[in-house]
Amino acid sequence: MARTRQKIEQILKEWGKIDDQQIVEADKLAQGSRRRVEETLVELGYVDETDVAKALATQHDMEYIDLDQQNAIDPEAVALLPRDIVKKYLVLPVSRENGRLKVIIHDPMDLETLDNLRFRMNCEIETAIAARGKIKEYIDQMLSETRSSIDEAVRQMTVDARDTSLDIRTASIDQEGVEGADESDAQQAPIIRLVDHIITEAVRGRASDIHIEPFKDRVRLRYRVDGVCVEQEKVPKRTQTAVIARIKIMSGMRIEEKRVPQDGRIKARIDGDVIDFRVSVCPAYHGESVVLRILRPESARIGLINLGMRQDTLELFERTIRRPNGILLVCGPTGSGKTTTLYSALDVLNRPDRKIITAEDPVEYNFKGINQCQVNEGIGLTFSNILRAMLRQAPNVILVGEIRDQEVGDVAIQAALTGHLVFSTLHTNDAPSAITRLIDMGIKPFLVASSIQAVLAQRLVRILCDSCKQPDEDPDLRLVRLCGLTEQELEGKTIYKSAGCNACNHTGYRGRRGIFEYMEMNTELRELAFARSAVNKLRTAANATGMRNLLGDGKLKILDGETTLEEIARIAQVAGVSESSTDE
Repeated sequence: MARTRQKIEQILKEWGKIDDQQIVEADKLAQGSRRRVEETLVELGYVDETDVAKALATQHDMEYIDLDQQNAIDPEAVALLPRDIVKKYLVLPVSRENGRLKVIIHDPMDLETLDNLRFRMNCEIETAIAARGKIKEYIDQMLSETRSSIDEAVRQMTVDARDTSLDIRTASIDQEGVEGADESDAQQAPIIRLVDHIITEAVRGRASDIHIEPFKDRVRLRYRVDGVCVEQEKVPKRTQTAVIARIKIMSGMRIEEKRVPQDGRIKARIDGDVIDFRVSVCPAYHGESVVLRILRPESARIGLINLGMRQDTLELFERTIRRPNGILLVCGPTGSGKTTTLYSALDVLNRPDRKIITAEDPVEYNFKGINQCQVNEGIGLTFSNILRAMLRQAPNVILVGEIRDQEVGDVAIQAALTGHLVFSTLHTNDAPSAITRLIDMGIKPFLVASSIQAVLAQRLVRILCDSCKQPDEDPDLRLVRLCGLTEQELEGKTIYKSAGCNACNHTGYRGRRGIFEYMEMNTELRELAFARSAVNKLRTAANATGMRNLLGDGKLKILDGETTLEEIARIAQVAGVSESSTDE
């Protein structure tokens, strides 16, 4: 009779890493997000990856290897596996003896990877375990020397690239795959290597956007990391035409057209992951400005628990998205994380017993089990037309990318009133303003009052790097006042400031989370909406129900040591919010 393996969470409990309450919480979250309990334990911060890796080794009677130990792996053993396999599967070779290859893995249940390794290497595989993050860190360090030499080669080739027309022609052959072309020669083209280098380094540097901006005497290259643009090495001005042409070719645009804006998409495999890029080219005074938006599939599936909502807000939000009908609006400027919030909600609701349809412009992320429709106004496929067609498809949940005008708003409200749950976004500064915005569009107040269930306003703030954050012993009083913090709130609390280290690229911040303002409609708010009341009255009534505004949520993140006074003050100024804000 086969021996039953002990559960990971029980092993960790026996080791004193977690308790029963934490197990129950992680198990509940795992069931709701279709992930493993050990993954949710790490996400919640109760254990780290190393603890889980050791527990997995115990559970599967496997060897655990601590990659932090000096000489944990013989550097020469790395040559036992091709680099593409190492990067794609996140495995590290240890040794090869008697026809058996020993490798370090992070997931013993990933049988597909083991089968692929057996097939590719034509040998038996012996496994040991290490933490996934440690394996990736080791691989990055292992490849850094090679990457540096490639970067230097790219720079040298770029300097030598005098004939840009030749580079464009070679890039075109590489893209179109003309029969008889020498692919290896094409891959060595300086401009191709330069563009690949720009894109790859942006992905590795956690950038969300790449900005290539021509000026009179230079081409500026910037990566947007955690919402802030960071200037990189300049692209040589003489390669401007060729670089932009290469990006146009990759994204399916017309090279010869330089008078009008163009949009395109690129799909590329980088370090084993398939990454989508949404590309925009816009004519400017000194040439075409290019922006590549980096779309990582995992960024839209981070889960509700990781958005940054406090527990009380999260419970209200989850209650709203499980209602059978009504409208939930998510508000904020471009880049404030609205799409991620709505996708995270859809991910919770995405079950075989529900039909979900979306109308998006554009469709940024593909979800299994969800019917996603791309807006194409050029052929008459508008938000309103898609919405009307959706209602004949008998959906349970509808997502409308944005309510832009009265027509779309009327159809969305009609859908909500006829038994559908509707999600959408709106560009307003705060939650109460969403009500007046809809009425200003021309939507009848009684329809707004009866259909809106809740409004969530949000912004994204940078989170302090855990590796280098430091207590702020002498905080700037001006910033303290700007953030609305009182002496009573600061008493017994430690305020932290950013420092900078290698882990965060010396910015002091690593990653972003949301600050939220959640306004749930009640009888008083519906009456105010019906009466076309001003925003200040709506805000006062919402505050009376206990609504915490954006700045209030930001203050709590400061007091919890998640972010800084400077960051919340910056967001608060941009949002135009304050504790006493009542003007409109």
